[in-house]
Amino acid sequence: VQLQACGGGLVQTGGSLRLSCAASGIIFSRYIMSWYRQAPGKERELVAFINTAGTAWFSDSVKGRFTISRDNAKKTVYLQMNSLNNDDTAVYYCRGRIGSAEGYWGQGTQVTVSS
Repeated sequence: VQLQACGGGLVQTGGSLRLSCAASGIIFSRYIMSWYRQAPGKERELVAFINTAGTAWFSDSVKGRFTISRDNAKKTVYLQMNSLNNDDTAVYYCRGRIGSAEGYWGQGTQVTVSS
């Protein structure tokens, strides 16, 4: 099983990035797909998830700025991040799980927002 996250980078305040997480070795359509992030010195936090029916949830800190989507045919989940600010600087991780199981984690992709 592998979750390969990519799309991070350096962006200016107010800019946008789209993260992708491609899965292999799992029946992707059965998994709840999530994005987490961890900023330096802080705990990892849940940013957004999308369930198997396509229903999404967002943390208050990103609601209205981020969207999450999935393409089951491509086994990929996306995180579109708009209006980025310094607080969004973090390593972003994708996770796939079924129910309350731990599931699988991707390796992380760095997002740095500079002013």
